[in-house]
Amino acid sequence: MFDKIDHIGIAVKDLEKAIRFYRDQLGLELKGIEEVEEQKVKVAFFPVKESNLELLESTDPSGPVSKFIEKRGEGFHHLSFRVSDLEGKLRQLKDQGIQLIDEKPRYGAGGAKIAFLNPKSTGGILIELCQH
Repeated sequence: MFDKIDHIGIAVKDLEKAIRFYRDQLGLELKGIEEVEEQKVKVAFFPVKESNLELLESTDPSGPVSKFIEKRGEGFHHLSFRVSDLEGKLRQLKDQGIQLIDEKPRYGAGGAKIAFLNPKSTGGILIELCQH
């Protein structure tokens, strides 16, 4: 069904401050920082074995991460599963009655194709599917 947990997304107000915590206090290695204009975020990646932590800072007050932080505060934002056939998985989930935020993949960090499932269908968790 899913290849693996690709990453856990964490919404932060101040990316540099969050990087210092994960790198300097927890000892994780910063893999890189990338701005994803389409998603209105700046992203920092920390590999943890076969998965990653992904810190997300909004680059636009009207962006989805900024709105998320306004409503819920900083913290857990989404869980991402890696899949080998994103379009096929979206069709399958839609056929099963899962509400999709994205019916077609869009561009995400690291050159991945991504799509989100509506938390109304997932027990309140924003789930991202990604294909590298």
